[in-house]
Amino acid sequence: MQSHEIIKTCFANSSPKALAAELGISQSLIYKWSQPVGESQSGSKNPLDRVCALNQACSDNQLIKWLAAQADGYFVPNKVVHSELDALNPATHEMVSQFASLLGAIAHAGLDERITREEAADIRQRWDTLKSFADGFVNACERGDFDKMKEIEKEWQQSS
Repeated sequence: MQSHEIIKTCFANSSPKALAAELGISQSLIYKWSQPVGESQSGSKNPLDRVCALNQACSDNQLIKWLAAQADGYFVPNKVVHSELDALNPATHEMVSQFASLLGAIAHAGLDERITREEAADIRQRWDTLKSFADGFVNACERGDFDKMKEIEKEWQQSS
């Protein structure tokens, strides 16, 4: 989804007039932000585009981490290397293994009916790793990488 489309989704909960008043800007600017930018387009570079550009210029994602925290969230980058997802079965096994590791860490930490800061940090690290890998897995599925592998595997099985 493009940034202007995200801005437009805000209109479902608040009118452009109310948003403009809340932000102290003109209603026409809100409308410009919700339109595509380009030579033949009438949109204007919106705050999301600017935040994205600022984040890229800083190159450490601190800006995105701060924004996620403001929304009571937590930013986890997708660091999965494509080569880790070359085959469906090993990728599925790896994801299940990471989930089992997370559950094991939680179970072990809770044995004494309390979780220390170190244990919490370990659980967070395992959870973030799992989320990152799982997102990479879903992205590979969306790209059709696993569909192609299934077709090749099916052809191989038919020929043998």
